[in-house]
Amino acid sequence: MNSKGFWIAKWEFMEKVKSKAFIISLILMPILIGAMAILPTLFALKEDSEPIAIGIIDGTKKLVQPLGDRLDREFRLKNNQPNYLLQNLLVGKTAEDARSEGTRLIDSEQIEGYFFIPATIFDSGKVEYRSKNVGNFKILERFSRTIEQVIIENRLSAHGLDTALIRKLTASIDVKSIKVTEKGKESEAGFGETFATAYIGLLMLIFMVLTSGQLLVRSVVEEKSNRVIEVLLSSCNANELMSGKILGLSGLGILQMLVYALLGVALAMKTNMNILQPDYFLLTLLYAILGYLFYAAIFVAAGSPVTTEQEAQQITAYVSMLLVVPFGLMMLVMQNPNSLAVRILSFIPPLTPSIMVLRISIQMPSFIEILASIIVLIGSIWIMMWIAGRIFRVAILSYGKRASFIEILRWIRAK
Repeated sequence: MNSKGFWIAKWEFMEKVKSKAFIISLILMPILIGAMAILPTLFALKEDSEPIAIGIIDGTKKLVQPLGDRLDREFRLKNNQPNYLLQNLLVGKTAEDARSEGTRLIDSEQIEGYFFIPATIFDSGKVEYRSKNVGNFKILERFSRTIEQVIIENRLSAHGLDTALIRKLTASIDVKSIKVTEKGKESEAGFGETFATAYIGLLMLIFMVLTSGQLLVRSVVEEKSNRVIEVLLSSCNANELMSGKILGLSGLGILQMLVYALLGVALAMKTNMNILQPDYFLLTLLYAILGYLFYAAIFVAAGSPVTTEQEAQQITAYVSMLLVVPFGLMMLVMQNPNSLAVRILSFIPPLTPSIMVLRISIQMPSFIEILASIIVLIGSIWIMMWIAGRIFRVAILSYGKRASFIEILRWIRAK
Protein backbone atom coordinates (compact mmCIF):
# COMPACT_ATOMS: atom_id res chain seq x y z
CA MET A 1 0.00 0.00 0.00
CA ASN A 2 1.40 3.43 -0.96
CA SER A 3 1.24 6.69 1.00
CA LYS A 4 -2.26 7.52 -0.29
CA GLY A 5 -3.65 4.30 1.16
CA PHE A 6 -2.05 5.02 4.54
CA TRP A 7 -3.36 8.60 4.44
CA ILE A 8 -6.89 7.30 3.86
CA ALA A 9 -6.43 4.73 6.66
CA LYS A 10 -5.25 7.45 9.04
CA TRP A 11 -8.16 9.72 8.12
CA GLU A 12 -10.72 6.91 8.56
CA PHE A 13 -9.22 5.94 11.92
CA MET A 14 -9.07 9.46 13.33
CA GLU A 15 -12.55 10.40 12.13
CA LYS A 16 -14.18 7.31 13.63
CA VAL A 17 -12.19 7.18 16.87
CA LYS A 18 -13.27 10.75 17.72
CA SER A 19 -16.93 10.14 16.94
CA LYS A 20 -19.50 9.98 19.74
CA ALA A 21 -20.84 6.67 18.43
CA PHE A 22 -17.45 4.97 18.81
CA ILE A 23 -16.84 6.39 22.29
CA ILE A 24 -20.30 5.30 23.45
CA SER A 25 -19.84 1.81 21.98
CA LEU A 26 -16.42 1.57 23.62
CA ILE A 27 -18.09 2.15 27.00
CA LEU A 28 -21.24 0.12 26.43
CA MET A 29 -19.63 -2.95 24.86
CA PRO A 30 -17.84 -4.20 28.03
CA ILE A 31 -21.12 -3.72 29.90
CA LEU A 32 -22.97 -5.79 27.30
CA ILE A 33 -20.27 -8.48 27.30
CA GLY A 34 -20.39 -8.64 31.09
CA ALA A 35 -24.18 -8.76 31.08
CA MET A 36 -24.26 -11.57 28.50
CA ALA A 37 -21.30 -13.64 29.68
CA ILE A 38 -20.81 -13.09 33.42
CA LEU A 39 -24.08 -11.97 35.01
CA PRO A 40 -26.11 -15.09 34.05
CA THR A 41 -23.49 -17.29 35.70
CA LEU A 42 -23.33 -15.09 38.81
CA PHE A 43 -27.12 -15.04 39.16
CA ALA A 44 -27.32 -18.79 38.62
CA LEU A 45 -24.74 -19.44 41.34
CA LYS A 46 -26.07 -16.77 43.71
CA GLU A 47 -27.19 -18.24 47.03
CA ASP A 48 -30.62 -17.46 48.47
CA SER A 49 -30.75 -14.79 51.17
CA GLU A 50 -33.93 -16.04 52.91
CA PRO A 51 -35.51 -19.46 53.51
CA ILE A 52 -37.89 -20.64 50.78
CA ALA A 53 -41.20 -22.28 51.75
CA ILE A 54 -42.00 -25.41 49.73
CA GLY A 55 -45.15 -27.49 50.13
CA ILE A 56 -45.13 -31.31 50.18
CA ILE A 57 -48.06 -33.63 49.46
CA ASP A 58 -46.71 -37.03 50.44
CA GLY A 59 -49.01 -39.83 49.34
CA THR A 60 -46.77 -42.42 51.06
CA LYS A 61 -47.02 -40.52 54.41
CA LYS A 62 -43.46 -41.47 55.33
CA LEU A 63 -41.12 -39.33 53.20
CA VAL A 64 -41.69 -35.81 54.57
CA GLN A 65 -39.51 -36.21 57.65
CA PRO A 66 -36.46 -37.86 55.99
CA LEU A 67 -36.76 -35.44 53.07
CA GLY A 68 -36.78 -32.45 55.41
CA ASP A 69 -33.85 -33.82 57.44
CA ARG A 70 -31.72 -34.35 54.33
CA LEU A 71 -32.55 -30.91 52.89
CA ASP A 72 -31.81 -29.29 56.25
CA ARG A 73 -28.49 -31.11 56.42
CA GLU A 74 -27.28 -30.37 52.88
CA PHE A 75 -28.67 -26.91 52.06
CA ARG A 76 -28.28 -24.08 54.55
CA LEU A 77 -27.96 -20.31 54.20
CA LYS A 78 -24.92 -18.28 55.21
CA ASN A 79 -26.60 -17.40 58.52
CA ASN A 80 -27.02 -21.16 59.13
CA GLN A 81 -30.79 -21.07 58.64
CA PRO A 82 -32.38 -23.86 56.58
CA ASN A 83 -32.51 -22.98 52.87
CA TYR A 84 -35.91 -24.69 52.49
CA LEU A 85 -38.87 -24.81 54.87
CA LEU A 86 -41.15 -27.78 54.15
CA GLN A 87 -44.91 -27.55 54.77
CA ASN A 88 -46.79 -30.85 54.95
CA LEU A 89 -50.01 -29.95 53.10
CA LEU A 90 -51.59 -33.38 53.58
CA VAL A 91 -52.11 -33.09 57.35
CA GLY A 92 -55.82 -33.60 58.10
CA LYS A 93 -56.77 -33.34 54.41
CA THR A 94 -57.45 -35.52 51.41
CA ALA A 95 -55.06 -35.41 48.48
CA GLU A 96 -57.54 -33.30 46.49
CA ASP A 97 -57.98 -30.81 49.33
CA ALA A 98 -54.21 -30.64 49.77
CA ARG A 99 -53.78 -29.76 46.08
CA SER A 100 -56.37 -26.98 46.41
CA GLU A 101 -54.61 -25.69 49.52
CA GLY A 102 -51.27 -25.77 47.71
CA THR A 103 -52.68 -23.77 44.80
CA ARG A 104 -54.14 -21.21 47.23
CA LEU A 105 -50.80 -20.83 49.03
CA ILE A 106 -48.98 -20.40 45.70
CA ASP A 107 -51.45 -17.70 44.60
CA SER A 108 -51.03 -15.86 47.90
CA GLU A 109 -47.22 -16.28 47.60
CA GLN A 110 -46.98 -18.04 50.96
CA ILE A 111 -45.06 -20.88 49.33
CA GLU A 112 -42.87 -20.99 46.22
CA GLY A 113 -44.53 -24.20 45.00
CA TYR A 114 -45.36 -27.72 46.08
CA PHE A 115 -44.29 -31.26 45.24
CA PHE A 116 -46.87 -34.01 44.86
CA ILE A 117 -45.43 -37.43 45.73
CA PRO A 118 -47.99 -40.14 44.88
CA ALA A 119 -48.37 -43.32 46.92
CA THR A 120 -47.09 -45.25 43.89
CA ILE A 121 -43.76 -43.42 43.90
CA PHE A 122 -41.76 -46.55 44.81
CA ASP A 123 -42.95 -48.25 41.62
CA SER A 124 -43.62 -45.39 39.21
CA GLY A 125 -40.85 -42.96 40.22
CA LYS A 126 -43.11 -40.03 39.14
CA VAL A 127 -43.21 -36.75 41.08
CA GLU A 128 -45.04 -33.53 40.16
CA TYR A 129 -43.98 -29.96 40.93
CA ARG A 130 -46.40 -27.05 40.70
CA SER A 131 -45.36 -23.40 40.92
CA LYS A 132 -45.79 -20.06 39.22
CA ASN A 133 -42.11 -20.27 38.30
CA VAL A 134 -41.18 -23.73 37.03
CA GLY A 135 -37.97 -22.31 35.52
CA ASN A 136 -36.14 -22.27 38.87
CA PHE A 137 -33.78 -25.10 37.98
CA LYS A 138 -32.00 -24.87 41.35
CA ILE A 139 -35.11 -25.94 43.28
CA LEU A 140 -36.00 -28.61 40.73
CA GLU A 141 -32.49 -30.07 40.65
CA ARG A 142 -31.99 -30.08 44.42
CA PHE A 143 -35.40 -31.53 45.28
CA SER A 144 -35.42 -34.14 42.51
CA ARG A 145 -31.98 -35.36 43.60
CA THR A 146 -32.90 -35.36 47.30
CA ILE A 147 -36.25 -37.10 46.74
CA GLU A 148 -34.47 -39.73 44.64
CA GLN A 149 -31.96 -40.36 47.43
CA VAL A 150 -34.74 -40.68 50.04
CA ILE A 151 -36.68 -43.07 47.80
CA ILE A 152 -33.60 -45.23 47.26
CA GLU A 153 -32.96 -45.37 51.01
CA ASN A 154 -36.55 -46.47 51.62
CA ARG A 155 -36.27 -49.17 48.98
CA LEU A 156 -33.04 -50.44 50.53
CA SER A 157 -34.52 -50.33 54.03
CA ALA A 158 -37.52 -52.34 52.83
CA HIS A 159 -35.09 -55.10 51.84
CA GLY A 160 -33.43 -55.06 55.27
CA LEU A 161 -30.26 -53.20 54.26
CA ASP A 162 -28.41 -50.74 56.50
CA THR A 163 -29.22 -47.35 54.93
CA ALA A 164 -26.78 -45.43 57.14
CA LEU A 165 -23.89 -47.64 56.01
CA ILE A 166 -24.96 -47.40 52.38
CA ARG A 167 -25.21 -43.61 52.67
CA LYS A 168 -21.66 -43.52 53.99
CA LEU A 169 -20.33 -45.84 51.29
CA THR A 170 -22.10 -43.94 48.48
CA ALA A 171 -21.22 -40.44 49.69
CA SER A 172 -20.68 -38.01 46.80
CA ILE A 173 -17.15 -37.14 45.69
CA ASP A 174 -16.04 -33.57 45.07
CA VAL A 175 -13.91 -33.56 41.90
CA LYS A 176 -11.61 -30.60 41.30
CA SER A 177 -10.54 -30.14 37.68
CA ILE A 178 -6.93 -29.13 36.93
CA LYS A 179 -6.02 -27.98 33.43
CA VAL A 180 -2.63 -29.27 32.24
CA THR A 181 -0.87 -27.61 29.28
CA GLU A 182 1.63 -29.26 26.94
CA LYS A 183 4.47 -27.67 28.92
CA GLY A 184 3.26 -29.35 32.10
CA LYS A 185 1.90 -26.18 33.68
CA GLU A 186 -1.15 -26.76 35.86
CA SER A 187 -4.00 -24.41 36.74
CA GLU A 188 -7.33 -24.97 38.45
CA ALA A 189 -10.12 -24.45 35.91
CA GLY A 190 -13.66 -25.76 36.08
CA PHE A 191 -16.33 -25.95 33.41
CA GLY A 192 -17.66 -22.47 34.26
CA GLU A 193 -14.27 -20.81 33.94
CA THR A 194 -13.45 -22.60 30.69
CA PHE A 195 -16.88 -21.79 29.28
CA ALA A 196 -16.56 -18.11 30.31
CA THR A 197 -13.10 -17.83 28.73
CA ALA A 198 -14.28 -19.32 25.44
CA TYR A 199 -17.53 -17.35 25.47
CA ILE A 200 -15.90 -13.99 26.19
CA GLY A 201 -13.22 -14.56 23.53
CA LEU A 202 -15.89 -15.39 20.96
CA LEU A 203 -18.02 -12.39 21.94
CA MET A 204 -15.07 -10.01 21.62
CA LEU A 205 -14.29 -11.30 18.13
CA ILE A 206 -17.92 -11.08 17.00
CA PHE A 207 -18.52 -7.61 18.44
CA MET A 208 -15.32 -6.31 16.85
CA VAL A 209 -16.32 -7.65 13.42
CA LEU A 210 -19.92 -6.44 13.72
CA THR A 211 -19.18 -2.92 14.92
CA SER A 212 -16.27 -2.25 12.55
CA GLY A 213 -17.94 -4.08 9.64
CA GLN A 214 -21.09 -2.00 9.99
CA LEU A 215 -19.01 1.18 10.08
CA LEU A 216 -17.24 0.04 6.92
CA VAL A 217 -20.46 -0.57 4.97
CA ARG A 218 -22.12 2.61 6.22
CA SER A 219 -19.03 4.65 5.38
CA VAL A 220 -19.13 3.44 1.78
CA VAL A 221 -22.90 4.00 1.46
CA GLU A 222 -22.69 7.47 3.00
CA GLU A 223 -19.86 8.57 0.71
CA LYS A 224 -21.69 7.17 -2.32
CA SER A 225 -24.97 8.90 -1.44
CA ASN A 226 -23.41 12.38 -0.99
CA ARG A 227 -20.99 11.89 -3.94
CA VAL A 228 -17.92 12.39 -1.73
CA ILE A 229 -16.59 9.15 -3.22
CA GLU A 230 -16.11 10.89 -6.58
CA VAL A 231 -13.92 13.53 -4.97
CA LEU A 232 -11.85 10.87 -3.21
CA LEU A 233 -11.37 8.89 -6.42
CA SER A 234 -10.00 11.99 -8.10
CA SER A 235 -7.02 11.78 -5.72
CA CYS A 236 -6.54 8.00 -5.49
CA ASN A 237 -7.63 4.79 -7.21
CA ALA A 238 -10.32 2.37 -6.00
CA ASN A 239 -7.84 -0.17 -4.58
CA GLU A 240 -6.09 2.49 -2.51
CA LEU A 241 -9.43 3.74 -1.21
CA MET A 242 -10.64 0.24 -0.31
CA SER A 243 -7.35 -0.74 1.34
CA GLY A 244 -7.23 2.49 3.31
CA LYS A 245 -10.75 2.02 4.63
CA ILE A 246 -10.11 -1.58 5.65
CA LEU A 247 -6.79 -0.75 7.31
CA GLY A 248 -8.18 2.27 9.16
CA LEU A 249 -11.20 0.43 10.52
CA SER A 250 -9.03 -2.59 11.34
CA GLY A 251 -7.01 -0.30 13.60
CA LEU A 252 -10.28 0.82 15.17
CA GLY A 253 -11.32 -2.77 15.86
CA ILE A 254 -7.90 -3.70 17.26
CA LEU A 255 -8.04 -0.67 19.57
CA GLN A 256 -11.43 -1.85 20.84
CA MET A 257 -10.15 -5.37 21.48
CA LEU A 258 -7.04 -4.12 23.33
CA VAL A 259 -9.16 -1.90 25.57
CA TYR A 260 -11.55 -4.76 26.36
CA ALA A 261 -8.68 -7.19 26.93
CA LEU A 262 -7.00 -4.82 29.40
CA LEU A 263 -10.31 -4.35 31.22
CA GLY A 264 -10.75 -8.13 31.34
CA VAL A 265 -7.26 -8.71 32.73
CA ALA A 266 -7.80 -6.00 35.36
CA LEU A 267 -11.14 -7.56 36.35
CA ALA A 268 -9.64 -11.04 36.54
CA MET A 269 -6.78 -9.82 38.74
CA LYS A 270 -9.14 -7.85 40.97
CA THR A 271 -11.60 -10.70 41.54
CA ASN A 272 -9.11 -13.60 41.32
CA MET A 273 -11.33 -15.17 38.66
CA ASN A 274 -9.50 -17.39 36.20
CA ILE A 275 -11.68 -16.39 33.24
CA LEU A 276 -8.86 -15.09 31.06
CA GLN A 277 -5.74 -16.84 29.86
CA PRO A 278 -3.06 -14.20 29.15
CA ASP A 279 -0.70 -16.84 27.72
CA TYR A 280 -3.04 -17.28 24.75
CA PHE A 281 -3.83 -13.60 24.28
CA LEU A 282 -1.47 -12.92 21.36
CA LEU A 283 -2.64 -15.98 19.45
CA THR A 284 -6.28 -15.07 20.07
CA LEU A 285 -5.55 -11.50 18.94
CA LEU A 286 -3.91 -12.83 15.75
CA TYR A 287 -6.99 -14.87 14.84
CA ALA A 288 -9.19 -11.88 15.70
CA ILE A 289 -7.22 -9.61 13.34
CA LEU A 290 -7.17 -12.16 10.51
CA GLY A 291 -10.86 -12.89 11.09
CA TYR A 292 -11.68 -9.21 10.93
CA LEU A 293 -9.72 -8.75 7.66
CA PHE A 294 -11.57 -11.71 6.13
CA TYR A 295 -14.98 -10.41 7.17
CA ALA A 296 -14.02 -6.83 6.24
CA ALA A 297 -13.42 -8.01 2.68
CA ILE A 298 -16.84 -9.75 2.75
CA PHE A 299 -18.47 -6.56 4.05
CA VAL A 300 -16.80 -4.50 1.29
CA ALA A 301 -17.76 -6.99 -1.42
CA ALA A 302 -21.36 -7.22 -0.18
CA GLY A 303 -21.75 -3.55 0.72
CA SER A 304 -20.22 -1.85 -2.31
CA PRO A 305 -23.20 -2.38 -4.66
CA VAL A 306 -25.79 -1.03 -2.19
CA THR A 307 -26.91 2.59 -2.37
CA THR A 308 -29.27 3.08 0.60
CA GLU A 309 -29.01 2.74 4.37
CA GLN A 310 -31.81 0.18 4.41
CA GLU A 311 -29.96 -2.07 1.95
CA ALA A 312 -26.78 -1.65 4.01
CA GLN A 313 -28.60 -2.89 7.14
CA GLN A 314 -29.93 -5.92 5.25
CA ILE A 315 -26.49 -6.81 3.89
CA THR A 316 -24.93 -6.41 7.35
CA ALA A 317 -27.58 -8.71 8.84
CA TYR A 318 -26.94 -11.41 6.21
CA VAL A 319 -23.18 -11.36 6.75
CA SER A 320 -23.65 -11.32 10.52
CA MET A 321 -25.49 -14.65 10.34
CA LEU A 322 -22.15 -16.32 9.62
CA LEU A 323 -20.88 -15.06 12.99
CA VAL A 324 -23.76 -16.66 14.90
CA VAL A 325 -22.98 -20.19 13.65
CA PRO A 326 -20.11 -20.80 16.15
CA PHE A 327 -22.53 -20.34 19.08
CA GLY A 328 -24.45 -23.37 17.86
CA LEU A 329 -21.21 -25.35 17.66
CA MET A 330 -19.85 -24.19 21.01
CA MET A 331 -20.80 -27.25 23.07
CA LEU A 332 -19.44 -29.58 20.36
CA VAL A 333 -16.09 -27.79 20.47
CA MET A 334 -16.00 -27.70 24.27
CA GLN A 335 -16.75 -31.39 24.70
CA ASN A 336 -14.23 -32.64 22.15
CA PRO A 337 -12.04 -29.87 20.66
CA ASN A 338 -9.82 -32.36 18.82
CA SER A 339 -12.56 -34.42 17.13
CA LEU A 340 -12.47 -34.87 13.35
CA ALA A 341 -15.60 -32.74 12.88
CA VAL A 342 -14.14 -29.82 14.87
CA ARG A 343 -10.84 -30.06 12.99
CA ILE A 344 -12.66 -29.91 9.66
CA LEU A 345 -14.68 -26.90 10.83
CA SER A 346 -11.40 -25.21 11.82
CA PHE A 347 -10.40 -25.07 8.13
CA ILE A 348 -13.64 -23.57 6.79
CA PRO A 349 -12.60 -19.87 6.40
CA PRO A 350 -15.81 -18.17 7.68
CA LEU A 351 -15.63 -20.37 10.82
CA THR A 352 -11.85 -20.61 11.26
CA PRO A 353 -11.33 -17.51 13.49
CA SER A 354 -14.23 -18.33 15.85
CA ILE A 355 -13.57 -22.08 16.09
CA MET A 356 -9.84 -21.59 16.68
CA VAL A 357 -10.48 -18.95 19.37
CA LEU A 358 -12.72 -21.49 21.14
CA ARG A 359 -10.20 -24.33 20.77
CA ILE A 360 -7.31 -22.21 22.06
CA SER A 361 -9.17 -21.33 25.27
CA ILE A 362 -10.30 -24.93 25.85
CA GLN A 363 -7.37 -27.08 24.69
CA MET A 364 -4.46 -25.73 22.68
CA PRO A 365 -4.38 -27.34 19.18
CA SER A 366 -1.15 -28.72 17.76
CA PHE A 367 1.37 -26.36 16.19
CA ILE A 368 0.73 -27.89 12.75
CA GLU A 369 -3.01 -27.20 13.00
CA ILE A 370 -2.43 -23.64 14.15
CA LEU A 371 0.04 -22.96 11.35
CA ALA A 372 -2.16 -24.63 8.71
CA SER A 373 -5.28 -22.75 9.82
CA ILE A 374 -3.41 -19.43 9.73
CA ILE A 375 -2.15 -20.18 6.21
CA VAL A 376 -5.68 -21.12 5.07
CA LEU A 377 -7.06 -17.94 6.63
CA ILE A 378 -4.38 -15.72 5.05
CA GLY A 379 -5.00 -17.35 1.66
CA SER A 380 -8.75 -16.83 2.08
CA ILE A 381 -8.19 -13.19 3.00
CA TRP A 382 -6.11 -12.65 -0.16
CA ILE A 383 -8.78 -14.27 -2.37
CA MET A 384 -11.60 -12.36 -0.67
CA MET A 385 -9.67 -9.08 -0.89
CA TRP A 386 -9.09 -9.68 -4.60
CA ILE A 387 -12.80 -10.35 -5.15
CA ALA A 388 -13.77 -7.33 -3.03
CA GLY A 389 -11.37 -5.13 -5.00
CA ARG A 390 -12.90 -6.25 -8.30
CA ILE A 391 -16.40 -5.50 -7.08
CA PHE A 392 -15.44 -2.27 -5.30
CA ARG A 393 -13.78 -0.61 -8.30
CA VAL A 394 -17.00 -0.86 -10.36
CA ALA A 395 -19.72 -0.72 -7.69
CA ILE A 396 -18.32 2.34 -5.96
CA LEU A 397 -19.51 4.56 -8.83
CA SER A 398 -22.70 2.63 -9.57
CA TYR A 399 -25.96 4.38 -8.66
CA GLY A 400 -29.65 3.66 -9.07
CA LYS A 401 -30.62 0.08 -9.76
CA ARG A 402 -29.00 -2.52 -7.53
CA ALA A 403 -26.67 -4.85 -9.44
CA SER A 404 -27.77 -8.45 -9.96
CA PHE A 405 -25.65 -11.45 -9.03
CA ILE A 406 -24.82 -12.06 -12.71
CA GLU A 407 -23.59 -8.48 -13.10
CA ILE A 408 -21.40 -8.80 -10.00
CA LEU A 409 -19.86 -11.97 -11.46
CA ARG A 410 -19.05 -10.02 -14.62
CA TRP A 411 -17.35 -7.34 -12.52
CA ILE A 412 -15.18 -9.98 -10.86
CA ARG A 413 -14.16 -11.56 -14.22
CA ALA A 414 -13.52 -8.24 -15.94
CA LYS A 415 -9.87 -7.29 -16.47
